[in-house]
Amino acid sequence: MITNTELEKKGNLFPTKLVSYEQNGDSICFTSENAVQLIITVVRDSMLRFRYATDGIFEKDFSYAIDEDQPHGYSVMDITEDDEFIWIITEQIKCRITRKDMRTALFDIEDQLILQDELGFHWEESFEFGGNYVKMSKTTVDGENFYGLGDKPTSFNLKGKRISNWNTDQYAFSKDLDELYKAIPFYIGLHSAKAYGIFFDNTFKTHFDFCHERRHVTSFWADGGEMNYYFIYGPKIADVVTKYTNLTGRPELPPMWALGYHQSKWSYYPEAKVKELAANFRDNKFPCDALYLDIDYMDGFRCFTWNKDYFPEPKRMVEELERDGFKTVAIIDPGIKIDNKYEIFKDGLEKDYFCKRADGPYMQGKVWPGNCVFPDFTNPKAREWWADHYKTLIAEIGIKGIWNDMNEPAVMEVPGKTFPLDVRHDYDGNRCSHRKAHNVYGMQMARATYEGVKKYIFPKRPFTITRASYSGGQRFSSTWTGDNLASWEHLWLANIQIQRLGMSGFSFAGTDIGGFADQPTGELFTRWIQLGVFHPFCRVHSSGDHGEQEPWYFGEEVLEITRKFVELRYQLLPYLYTAFYQYCKDNIPILKPLVYFDQADIQTHYRSDEFIFGEHFLVCPIQEPNVQGRRMYIPRGNWYNFWNDTVIEGGKELWVDAPLDSMPIFVKEGAIIPKYPVQQYVDELEIEELRLDVYYKNGKQNSIYYEDDHDGYDYKMGLFNLRTFKLTGKTKEIIVQQHVAGTYESNLKTMKIKFHGLPFEITSASVNNENVSLESIGYDKESNTIILQENFTDLHLISE
Repeated sequence: MITNTELEKKGNLFPTKLVSYEQNGDSICFTSENAVQLIITVVRDSMLRFRYATDGIFEKDFSYAIDEDQPHGYSVMDITEDDEFIWIITEQIKCRITRKDMRTALFDIEDQLILQDELGFHWEESFEFGGNYVKMSKTTVDGENFYGLGDKPTSFNLKGKRISNWNTDQYAFSKDLDELYKAIPFYIGLHSAKAYGIFFDNTFKTHFDFCHERRHVTSFWADGGEMNYYFIYGPKIADVVTKYTNLTGRPELPPMWALGYHQSKWSYYPEAKVKELAANFRDNKFPCDALYLDIDYMDGFRCFTWNKDYFPEPKRMVEELERDGFKTVAIIDPGIKIDNKYEIFKDGLEKDYFCKRADGPYMQGKVWPGNCVFPDFTNPKAREWWADHYKTLIAEIGIKGIWNDMNEPAVMEVPGKTFPLDVRHDYDGNRCSHRKAHNVYGMQMARATYEGVKKYIFPKRPFTITRASYSGGQRFSSTWTGDNLASWEHLWLANIQIQRLGMSGFSFAGTDIGGFADQPTGELFTRWIQLGVFHPFCRVHSSGDHGEQEPWYFGEEVLEITRKFVELRYQLLPYLYTAFYQYCKDNIPILKPLVYFDQADIQTHYRSDEFIFGEHFLVCPIQEPNVQGRRMYIPRGNWYNFWNDTVIEGGKELWVDAPLDSMPIFVKEGAIIPKYPVQQYVDELEIEELRLDVYYKNGKQNSIYYEDDHDGYDYKMGLFNLRTFKLTGKTKEIIVQQHVAGTYESNLKTMKIKFHGLPFEITSASVNNENVSLESIGYDKESNTIILQENFTDLHLISE
């Protein structure tokens, strides 16, 4: 494999002088003297697509990443030219193409340079495989920083890094490892207070160099395929992330139970062990919504089967667990055991759905069942066949969620731990080798799983998890970061990886809380729970080889502290569910790194410990042992200490106390936070009173609360409510207004409103513009709370 070293070396080829260009709708095709063609497509006013063909022949335009429903359209598209350049101008950006060598440069509409080619597009022929290594180099300005690329286990800011994308099973992976379980070839650049994004939509092994080799050059290249990338202009990071997520697709809203606390291990079996686990959660009053079955529930690790010695009546067991409030989630891997008595193997063989080597024999490899064959999930008929097999688990047994593992694809005892590169794939009618299909294999397995679960769980919503994925995989599944390690370094990595995934369009993500490999101390487990309850996906998972990893096994102190934080997550479920609504509807990530929150503050450009949870919470985990606090950066604005309501003015670093039963949590002034009572599982209680925590601000602030049935599809028919709360704070008065949009008939009857930080004593009140007595609204001076009917429209509190 070539590297990026000495890009000018002999063997690289470049476009030569431009000889012609032609417009066809929203695309312009440029042709050079040596037959290189460049097609620039105006996708939107802020988004351009660049495709290069070295011999004038483009591949079929097909992508697994791009959402078919992604919006198109632009307001302006003008083309101008002079003797030196051709310009494409939209309402927000200008693209300049140089006639002498077809290099490009991109400017904002005010002529500020955003990004330009250094050497630009170049390529080198691959004599071993055919085709080309395709490369692009861009100039980098002083102070430019880079973010994204999914869950790479390295520093949040990618400046100075070199990274590759090749989905790989990495047990107990290490810091700064290049190739992990996912390939998300999308990054964000930030300089001069303006942000842009590059999405390199190429599924071959791809590489990125962020000023690692040369200080002022950023480059990306692939081992095959086309140079095909999208330029996305912000100018805010939030704009770039939203547009990229819109381009590659949004998930649908998950069921609320999927946002609860989940417990998993390799493995809980037999049935008596699973029942004991469930009983311990309820006896310890530790909230939990889902229990996981790893590979040992199967008969000899054969997919879609049950080991009847361990689980003699799985349907009964699953029903009994559900009556106790537990959803059952089961694992499914891609390897199908070679066994002529195994119906799925025989059926897949007959239908010719398994991957084959270049010369015709089936791809065989060893995984948990022994020697296996593997479905070609890039074949749409094979995906449909795979989806139909979920009928037994979902519709007949009652499993509520499916967890896809080992789908990089992982193969044991072979070089590279995956398929040989000569394996052939259908690729939805675009036949190719594994070099091209490898990075999308797991995504397409997750897609088949999603379609099957959705079909058989209906009218409820599907819940699926995948380890491996590619850009756009968020449409089909949640994810986790794979086989991490029970160490403080991996706690630090967990924090960064989930922030990075959110910046890369994949918000519904979490880590193996406590670490998969090795055994955490009680302190490490506690600190990881404290972080994990603020991750969109919250699951404890361990290998089981090193000891138990349930909260009560670490002693009473750890049990009490972790229960306190998991109860906090359950209180904040309406807040988190609202954040999911914003993610699924408006592409807004659930976790926001500080640079996303305030890119104009240079102090945020290298911060990675602190993050914003939803719209209003600032969270900073403790990531070192034996400490009673830490220094952290408070972003600009005023923030309430969650534990004691002390108001801190941001824009500075300070010390925050954090004994083991605490962690630094702050709430933005003006926020209105919806809360549920503590439940042992989602919908255990019929919520008739919603608590609203109102954080006083001298000024105005809006907050929202989304509500629906927590599952099912009635919300897509308009049966939901979006409540908008508007806070107006003054020196001696505060106004809270509520506007309800929607037709959902909520169970809510009252709202208990608690005020934080009021600088005055309440002496009078009006509700819906009518004066009322403080007694009539249940005013409690000590707790600063009142109780109103859920449909109030206006609350006015005054100090006279």
